[in-house]
Amino acid sequence: MTLEIKLYGTKRCHKTRHYQTYLRKRDLQFTFLDVEESELNARALKTLYKNKKLNFPTITIGTKKLRNPSDTDLQKWIDKLME
Repeated sequence: MTLEIKLYGTKRCHKTRHYQTYLRKRDLQFTFLDVEESELNARALKTLYKNKKLNFPTITIGTKKLRNPSDTDLQKWIDKLME
C-alpha cells in the first residue's frame, strides 16, 4: 500500500532537515510543506492540532500524525502503515 507522506516544517529547522534526509535515504516519496514560506501550508498544519499552533516538524502518513517523532517511532509507523 502507498500512503501519502507529508512533512510540515521549515528550511531553517534542523529537525525538519533531519527528517528530509531520513525519508530520502529510505527512498520514500514525501511532500515537504514549508510553513514559513506558505500561509496555506501554515494553515493546513494548524488544522491538525486543537491548539491551532505551528507544531513543527510534523509528519503525516495517511491520516496518522507524528509530532517530532524519534527515528525508531517514525520507522515503526512507516512499516505499520505502508504494509
